[in-house]
Amino acid sequence: MPHYFDAAHRQQIEILRQRFTARTEWPTWLLLIGVYGGWFAIVLNSQWLGRGLSTLLLIPLLVLWLSVQHELLHGHPTRWTLLNKILGYAPFAVWYPYTLYRDSHLLHHRDEDLTVPGVDPESRYLTRAGWQGSSLFERSLYWLNKTVLGRFALGAPLALLALAGEELQRLKNGERQAWLMWLTHGAFTLLMLGFIARFSVLPVWHYLLLISVPALSVAMIRSYYEHRPHAQPEQRTVLNEAGWPWRWLFLNLNFHLVHHDLPKLAWYDLPTVYRMHREQWIARSGGFLVQGYGEFWQRNVFRPIDSPEHPFH
Repeated sequence: MPHYFDAAHRQQIEILRQRFTARTEWPTWLLLIGVYGGWFAIVLNSQWLGRGLSTLLLIPLLVLWLSVQHELLHGHPTRWTLLNKILGYAPFAVWYPYTLYRDSHLLHHRDEDLTVPGVDPESRYLTRAGWQGSSLFERSLYWLNKTVLGRFALGAPLALLALAGEELQRLKNGERQAWLMWLTHGAFTLLMLGFIARFSVLPVWHYLLLISVPALSVAMIRSYYEHRPHAQPEQRTVLNEAGWPWRWLFLNLNFHLVHHDLPKLAWYDLPTVYRMHREQWIARSGGFLVQGYGEFWQRNVFRPIDSPEHPFH
């Protein structure tokens, strides 16, 4: 359910949606062309670029692709869910099938359940019982994952281990949708890896371990402290006034409360909508404001930002 401050705010949003940019979605179409074209250009020219430069170019491109997939699952650049799925199905980032990402992320948008362990699919918190039942080693990993350095180094491997555990259980249970999804995603991934092996100097293991996993690690910086436990749902979501490189990589999702309140708003309109009512957004967030991702690096590179145990559950 979208949130507007008042009727005038609703009218401002409607005016934005009637512009040529919003009606044609040309920025998102350009992004799609750029990511697809960029990926093929780098892979096909990797012999000339060299393995190192190809890697350095592909990592941010895959981070951007994850952000583009997020835009697609929220209904851009077309109104047709199936077409958006086709546009976003390329397994450039390897690990998460588009369908799984879409379905779990839309569940995450039930704001009344944000951060609740076992209910919010993107929660990084444990219930009191889950925390008390975890081993010393597991607790150490959870605490480490609450630091920026730990999140960057361990966030992706931990997420992939959790993904493997959950999805293998679904497959063991014989869930037809899970089998269809993983067989389809697996087939496309094998085709992509075969293309890489045939037409580039990048070994398959290199793409998997030194490109796709680091890209996921960079993407996890965005969600490091995107949400916090709070009694009021609207005060659980951050406003991060990040600099332009991060805003481009994450397609302005640093203005995360704006996105949660107006989930159908396109990425290119988020900064404008935030600036028009900045003080009201900050007040609505309960002052949950961060001055860029560098603030996390300064304060929390080695220090956990909060407890892995959810305070209310």
